[in-house]
Amino acid sequence: MLIDSHCHLDRLDLSQYDDDLNKALDFARAKGVGHMLCVGITMDKFQDVLSIAEAHDDISCSVGIHPLYDAVAETDVDLLVEKSQHPKVVAIGETGLDYFYNKTAENHVLQQMSFRKHIEAARIANKPVIVHTRDARQDTLDILREEKAEECGGVLHCFTESWEMAKAALDLGFYISFSGIVTFKNAEELREVCRKVPLDRLLIETDSPYLAPVPYRGKSNQPAYVKEVGQFVADLHHVSFEEICEITSSNFNSLFNSNIK
Repeated sequence: MLIDSHCHLDRLDLSQYDDDLNKALDFARAKGVGHMLCVGITMDKFQDVLSIAEAHDDISCSVGIHPLYDAVAETDVDLLVEKSQHPKVVAIGETGLDYFYNKTAENHVLQQMSFRKHIEAARIANKPVIVHTRDARQDTLDILREEKAEECGGVLHCFTESWEMAKAALDLGFYISFSGIVTFKNAEELREVCRKVPLDRLLIETDSPYLAPVPYRGKSNQPAYVKEVGQFVADLHHVSFEEICEITSSNFNSLFNSNIK
């Protein structure tokens, strides 16, 4: 069984499915996807994410504010904790730091404050934190350490950074998740990182509707394509596709305190 450990089902391009999410989900299931984690990125759309999870036994969700949204300034620890108590919510996030698009110090301070609040909420709720990081390696690691993120655990999702950063996160007990980016022609450095990540700390994802893997690069991504990511990662680690499915599913269950079979 495959698990897509990070997708945005509320944002999928459903044009090929007659605007019917259920058809896209059925296609993923037909490809062997047994579970999907629908990740929240804004509080005002959290109910949409939760409603999708509530409607399907094989979908869970998270609650959080993506660092690129202006709403990071409004991050409320108590509200995150409250929303996380729903049985369908298995994680806090996605949160983190992204310095790629906005280079201003003022924005970076807001992102850092929000990130710290998400980790605090995760520790209070005893749920893992889903971390987005781009062009902010040292600050991301510093905040994870300073806020004692090892107490709640979590995952660096859609990982694109260095082995040194991956190793530091692994030392904190975090998992590392790879998306379709690992299949891209110019991603050899990332592939080398993937080879080094221990199998028992590795996850796979689509981050759909973004970053479709080869051979679908340039098209809108969807959970069904996690199969391509899984096969590629299996080849990098010289294990069978069936093994990578079993390993990443077990890792998902361990991180998110789930019992998905």
